Amino acid sequence: MTGAEREKYIWSRLTAAGLTPAGAAGLMGNLKDESALNPRNLQNTSEKRLGFTDDTYTEAVDFGNYTNFAGDGAGYGLAQWTTPSRKAALLAYARTTGKSVGDVETQVDFLLRELAGSFKSVFSLLKTTKDVRAASDAVLLQFERPRDQSEAAQARRAGYGKTYFDRYVQAQAVAVTENQLRRRVADTIQAWIGAKKGSALHAEILAVYNGYKPLARGYTMKTTDAYCAATVSAAYIRAGIAAWTGTECGVEKFTLVAKARGIWVESDAHVPAVGDACVYDWQDNGVGDCVGSGDHIGIVTASNGTTFTVTEGNMSGGVVGTRNVKVNARYIRGFICPDFAAIAAELSGKHEREEIENMSKEELKALIREVLNEENPVYQDLKDVPEHWRPTAAALLEAGAVNGGTPAEVCATDLNLRKETLKAVVVAAAYHDAQAGKQ
Repeated sequence: MTGAEREKYIWSRLTAAGLTPAGAAGLMGNLKDESALNPRNLQNTSEKRLGFTDDTYTEAVDFGNYTNFAGDGAGYGLAQWTTPSRKAALLAYARTTGKSVGDVETQVDFLLRELAGSFKSVFSLLKTTKDVRAASDAVLLQFERPRDQSEAAQARRAGYGKTYFDRYVQAQAVAVTENQLRRRVADTIQAWIGAKKGSALHAEILAVYNGYKPLARGYTMKTTDAYCAATVSAAYIRAGIAAWTGTECGVEKFTLVAKARGIWVESDAHVPAVGDACVYDWQDNGVGDCVGSGDHIGIVTASNGTTFTVTEGNMSGGVVGTRNVKVNARYIRGFICPDFAAIAAELSGKHEREEIENMSKEELKALIREVLNEENPVYQDLKDVPEHWRPTAAALLEAGAVNGGTPAEVCATDLNLRKETLKAVVVAAAYHDAQAGKQ
């Protein structure tokens, strides 16, 4: 199983167990920070102390050659289980399955058993939350409980979680065209037409906005706030493109976000398309191009080349409604124009396919080599060989049956064999010795 396959497996297994997408993402963000999602990971700071690598430690435990797994104080596996009781329980569970203690399926099963047993409150939250940060913090502070529980650590783990959320939820690889994506944005904001401050629809808009983390400038929108920018942000959030547009609750701040992302169009005369956002400046005198501060914003929901319709939150009376505008009309400050074509391509997974299709022969070979090295590593030297195979490998080297290419007088322990190749040689040697003993 490659790293990408392992990531997808963990996501699928957690969501199948009832975790919400936000809950699964928050948990996976913590696992990434703990182990980079490597179920055979031995705590880096313990490798030198114990004299093991990830693989040699795992195999020594599996074969019973190392018996202090529970008590050695070293973090191990996806969640970096460390305490004697939790490591002993992990090992005991692995023994009942007949699989390696470093098997990803075994560890995910054990992790879910722990959550359902000793961490019921965390499990309950992960099965109900829509907030990646809340899920991540609960796992960090109540399940993992590492030494570093600082705000920086919390933000880092939540950030990893948000990446997984965007990858598997916000940006699911479902084929979508540019026009379909633009229409999705328009349909989203149009569904809120008629909302008034304090109404259920207004509360829905604020819930969508406030539920997307991190909040712009850390500010939580209140019912009494002007909400035109939050409405635009909420439409982009619900349509699944906020990762590309950014979010804001302030109009002028939103223009700055757009400029930073390269999606701002500084032209009153621009002909917008559905899904673009129109920014207004009520102090515009109508002379030349407006360069004032943005006062109001909405999303273009129809456009015919000479006029366009904008659906806006917080119009007169605090409602969501529509406005018809002529191209190059007074009060237009400019436009936020997300690259819907590029976003649609990324959401559809086209970029990844094209990246592979456009790889040179050398790049493709490098990718294959990377996967091969992960699944079937090379033992360069005798010291890299798992302890339970080392005596046989040493005997084979001494007999000249194997050699890594370096003369024995230069380096007698040079091996340079892949794991599966050495395994086959060891098995063959064992069979030969067994047959010889029968004669």
